[in-house]
Amino acid sequence: MEARAIRKHIRSSPRKLRTVINVVRGERVSDALNTLNFLPQKVTRDVKLTILSAVHNMIDQHSDERIDESELIVSMIKVDEGSRLKRFRPVSRGRAHRILKRTAHLTVVVSRPGTEDLEESDGAGEQDND
Repeated sequence: MEARAIRKHIRSSPRKLRTVINVVRGERVSDALNTLNFLPQKVTRDVKLTILSAVHNMIDQHSDERIDESELIVSMIKVDEGSRLKRFRPVSRGRAHRILKRTAHLTVVVSRPGTEDLEESDGAGEQDND
């Protein structure tokens, strides 16, 4: 059982965002949120909101079950490059240099720790038969 959240057009470069998400990848949600509170980067707020959105998506999808937020882990978190804002800066002799303001798309998947093992064991069983 898993849920995901996608946040698009974050006004930060994917390279800067990857330094933050590498810290919280594979951790429990509560530990990841606690770690993000103490990191100095500006994008930690966007990462935190996306993780919380994935947790709330999990709660909404499985409203009949009681989901303990402390059990959930950040099973997958990735950053893709978004669109670029193209700007120009005037320089000497009437010329202009291009400035690319990069954006990023963040995808977070949270799940229970036991569900990944079941999916991997099913796939391994199919490979043994071949």
